[in-house]
Amino acid sequence: ILERVVNQLRDAGFDRLTFAVGYLAELIRAYFGTGDRFGVAIDYSFEETPLGTAGPLGLIEPPEDDFLLMNGDLLTDLDYADLMARHREWGAVATLAVFLKEVPISLGVLDVDETGLVTGYTEKPTLSYPVSTGIYCFRPEVLRHVERGVRLDLPDLIRRLMAVGEQVRAYRFDGYWLDIGRSEDYETALDAVAGGELG
Repeated sequence: ILERVVNQLRDAGFDRLTFAVGYLAELIRAYFGTGDRFGVAIDYSFEETPLGTAGPLGLIEPPEDDFLLMNGDLLTDLDYADLMARHREWGAVATLAVFLKEVPISLGVLDVDETGLVTGYTEKPTLSYPVSTGIYCFRPEVLRHVERGVRLDLPDLIRRLMAVGEQVRAYRFDGYWLDIGRSEDYETALDAVAGGELG
């Protein structure tokens, strides 16, 4: 999956990648090396202790230009180049790729007023929520909000940016997206690739 992500980023014009690694770092480094055989330059940021999903930003050399940050276990057909172009066009300090996730509710859902009167009844509705895909574009100044060596997760970083009035934008995306966080998700991902869902 990570090799696929590397190839997608290369094809979208990203030529320098930094892998934030901890667990199995040497295995990942042995496979990807310097990135030459993938047509990109890859370097590595090693965590001595887990720093969360945003904390590793505190260990890297501050980039000179806007940059993309993402989880390495995502299977998607997102247009990374368009995401970065829109981020720059909007001038936001952060832009999140956002996916509309449908959540089926297997029960009847009631609308109840403050007196206890039932005013509506929907049987087994499907709710839709815009969710973060784990793919972000940032301006370099976002690193001012990340302390070196201190654990920080991306949701907390985004909330920190909003709390100080920074502009955070959503890039709506309706293609294929799968966060491979469970073994069954991995099986779904293998089926999607084998079945040609992603080209």
